[in-house]
Amino acid sequence: MSNAIFDNQAFTISHADDGKFIGAGLRPFFEYRDLGINAATAGAYGAHVIRAVPGLESPAEWHSHDLNFQMVYVTQGWVVFEYEGTGEHTLRAGSCVLQPSGIRHREVRHSDDMELIEIISPAEFATKGEDAP
Repeated sequence: MSNAIFDNQAFTISHADDGKFIGAGLRPFFEYRDLGINAATAGAYGAHVIRAVPGLESPAEWHSHDLNFQMVYVTQGWVVFEYEGTGEHTLRAGSCVLQPSGIRHREVRHSDDMELIEIISPAEFATKGEDAP
């Protein structure tokens, strides 16, 4: 990653061949690659690539997040999310979803080759376990 400071943000570039996936994230059945946006925006925004850990499945637990913005864009494979008030949705490569703050949702299942990009604001946010809607 390369950084130069401009006002309240830093210029940053993240290359796939330099990126490392880490398994210590919000969900143990996913691995996360930080894209450097958190550090470049002093935590105002975050972005990472999330990929499935082959052979691990989601427990499909309902939850919600306290944040200002959450967008998911699937780059490979597929993932099924269920959202409060709208039901199950299968997202495939090229699918995008904006998840409003506080919406109850769960990741139901995914392909072993699933990979997506998530952009959030702020970079650090609370996740709360929820009852099914």
